[in-house]
Amino acid sequence: MANHKSALKRIRSNERRRVLNRYQHKTTRSAIKKLREVTDAKEAKKMLPSVHSMIDKLAKKNVIHSNKAANLKSQLTKHVAAL
Repeated sequence: MANHKSALKRIRSNERRRVLNRYQHKTTRSAIKKLREVTDAKEAKKMLPSVHSMIDKLAKKNVIHSNKAANLKSQLTKHVAAL
């Protein structure tokens, strides 16, 4: 158990951040899966910028590594171009 008031506050704030990070990460993963399942090129091109934005936000908040974000964006762009 924490001994300081600030440590108790840190525990509470960490839990709030953890829940929010998990939600955003899961939402982004779902959007990526949805983009990969799309077969219509026009629809995929429309979805791509929003998915890229979601990935960038995760990387900016260090939820995922910036190199992983770059790799994901590259793979998705190649996938959409191949449709």
